[in-house]
Amino acid sequence: MMRNHALRASLSEEMHVRRLPRLSAPCRLMQIITLTGEGGGEASRAHMDALAQGSRAIVPVAAKYGVIAVDGFTLVWERHTEFVSHTLIREGHYDAPFDEALFEPLLSRILADLPGDVIRATQIAFAPRDRPEPSAEERDRWFSSEATVVCDVASGAARIMSDFRLHDDGYGRLLVLDRDLALDEPAQLLMRLQELGNYRNMALLGLPLAQRLTPRVSELEARLAELTGAVSERTSQDDELLDELTFLSAELARIVAETRYRMSATRAYAQLSTDRLASLQIGLVRGHQTLADFTERRLTPAVRTCDSFSARLEDLSQRAAWTSELLRTRIDTALAKQNTVLLASMDRRTEVQLRLQQTVEGLSVVAISYYLVALLAYVIGAVPGLSYKVAMAAVVPLVLTIVALSLMRVQRKLHE
Repeated sequence: MMRNHALRASLSEEMHVRRLPRLSAPCRLMQIITLTGEGGGEASRAHMDALAQGSRAIVPVAAKYGVIAVDGFTLVWERHTEFVSHTLIREGHYDAPFDEALFEPLLSRILADLPGDVIRATQIAFAPRDRPEPSAEERDRWFSSEATVVCDVASGAARIMSDFRLHDDGYGRLLVLDRDLALDEPAQLLMRLQELGNYRNMALLGLPLAQRLTPRVSELEARLAELTGAVSERTSQDDELLDELTFLSAELARIVAETRYRMSATRAYAQLSTDRLASLQIGLVRGHQTLADFTERRLTPAVRTCDSFSARLEDLSQRAAWTSELLRTRIDTALAKQNTVLLASMDRRTEVQLRLQQTVEGLSVVAISYYLVALLAYVIGAVPGLSYKVAMAAVVPLVLTIVALSLMRVQRKLHE
């Protein structure tokens, strides 16, 4: 008996998803990639479940992957983090390599109520070894003559041709010529070619976002430079500067939140594209650009633009934080000086109050003694045979001493 981890089965299945079933030339494929977002996969799963009704399940449709046989086609469904792919496979000879009518009526059923927006759609013609290489006239008819990519892949076991453009029918076109592929190699090759194109397109999604927000970032950068200069000037208003810096930092935070996921995804997809490109083992065909040339010529600058945009945002956010910290330090210093002046003023007032209190206390001793002496005068005057003047002269210092000592004792108790 084994106590299995809760994820053991799903992790094992994960290693078997995202693959094409074994196929051989000649055959035709069509792949449609739709952007569904992070939460749109369930709608695509429901759409696939509807297509699977009444069909034969080769691999039952699960959360991320499924393969069904329907209407003479093999339909492969894959769910990724933010996009979904539908791959139609029809084996057998064909007359026209890029005629979408060959995939009807299933194609219309797939496109009906298809969740998400199509980001890439490609027709693939997989030609057998006995088919001669297309002539220049055929290539010019199928592809754009000034942008055709022709190169060997899989160490010369196959050759591909494409212009990687959208044609009038709304699909891209890829021709794969079998030279020496065997067993699982055709399916693996086609999967890698499609993954390269799919990840490349997904990586390029970050470029328009970076281009759209770059002018705004430049404005914030220039404004931050002005605010940083104003911080160094003694005549600037600190409260106004702090308000503007707070607004600028909030705007930067909004742009970072808006772009962080897309820029991070661009880097991840670009790395996947690079990995797939390396695994294709591309060989040069003289007179034509290779798939590596085509991919690196545009993908690398786009990814570097996105990286530069992310680096600018990070640097700008750090500089804004530094400027805000400097301004707050200056404000704190000014407040500390004001507090010092205020405390000194309070000390002077306290000293004046203490002196005034001491003066009042001295006067209170005199006043109390005066009233006590006046009261004693009535008593002394009523005593017969007592010299009034002598008695009064003796009583006055005695009363003053007693009153002063009494007040001092009271003050000492209060301080304790």
